[in-house]
Amino acid sequence: MLKAYATQPDQSRGRRFTEAMSTFRSPFQRDRDRIIHSSAFRRLKHKTQVFIEHEGDYYRTRLTHSIEVAQVARTLAGALGLNTELAEAIALAHDLGHPPFGHTGEDALCELMAPYGGFDHNAQALRIVTRLERHYADFDGLNLTWETLEGIAKHNGPVADAQGQPLKGDKLPYALVECNAQFDLELHGYASAEAQVAAIADDIAYNHHDLHDGLRSGLFTESDLMDLPITGPAFAEVDRLYPGLEPMRRRHEALRRVFGIMVEDVLLVAGTRLGPADLKSAQDIRDLNLTIIRFSDRLFRELKVIRQFLFTRMYRAPSVVAMRAQVTDIVRDLFPLFMNAPQHLPAEWRRDVEAAQSETGLARIVADYVSGMTDRFAIQEHARLVRGEDVSPMRYL
Repeated sequence: MLKAYATQPDQSRGRRFTEAMSTFRSPFQRDRDRIIHSSAFRRLKHKTQVFIEHEGDYYRTRLTHSIEVAQVARTLAGALGLNTELAEAIALAHDLGHPPFGHTGEDALCELMAPYGGFDHNAQALRIVTRLERHYADFDGLNLTWETLEGIAKHNGPVADAQGQPLKGDKLPYALVECNAQFDLELHGYASAEAQVAAIADDIAYNHHDLHDGLRSGLFTESDLMDLPITGPAFAEVDRLYPGLEPMRRRHEALRRVFGIMVEDVLLVAGTRLGPADLKSAQDIRDLNLTIIRFSDRLFRELKVIRQFLFTRMYRAPSVVAMRAQVTDIVRDLFPLFMNAPQHLPAEWRRDVEAAQSETGLARIVADYVSGMTDRFAIQEHARLVRGEDVSPMRYL
């Protein structure tokens, strides 16, 4: 049973292109299914989370991260009486716009696209689901509901003020502006509770799995985590309950406790905030003008300590920094190559180039293409086109 403040499927604001209702799926189920079946979602399996895709089979990729975020989002939404299908759809789509090589690739594209309207992975996700996925006869994109698009755009909060001016940066990313012009997402307001759930689920997932991946990589050890808040007490509890437990089981038992602490904290805070409030609709959540699904102040402070530790010991570790430099060069080489010689683009992309009427239009097509690459495809194309190595071209899907 959905709470009154949950997003009700029969009250959806609809899709940009009108479609008949499904006889057996809710609007948000259809959104979720279309995202899962999209080409961009499949490519996430070969895109970096922290470690480059080929560095190891056990590290998280954008795909496994998105699945973990969706699982957390469904759990939180279900416990809070929210729409689990909408929360899951937003969670599955939230990273679709990430380029190859994670935030390193995004930083490089931001720099390259600065003269052409910038680059932002959230905005690029909207561009993918409204424009770049081209599988349906009646429309470009996936024709998702307004609520799912709103969640992708604003799951981290408003992005503009009441006058439409950006809250961060000099201007809104062009991809966000284009989408908003077609389907007003009310960028100045807060999103639904389900979108807020997807955002906090993202935080929970990466806080948890970055500890896992950092330990597996050897960039730090369990002993290093004993002095940190949350992780130290979690390992101490496992040692008390299971003295002499083998290392891998000990690690898993401790980190699943860390995971549980984050989930329970969010549920406690949300229950405390939602309980006394007289909320009669999903719009009432938006009208609160605050993030209602969040960590407690205490846990947020403790997680900041852990994030700073991870920043120093993992994200800025010498081996990771060295790899960042290599992959930055790949993006910086590929972008101008396609700008100067668009004939190297696949045929279906060259058709868009022929329709482009300016250098900015070309740059945005090239950014779409490069950002859609997987790690291994970008590495292979760089070897083939820039270094001139005899590599059979892979198929861009």
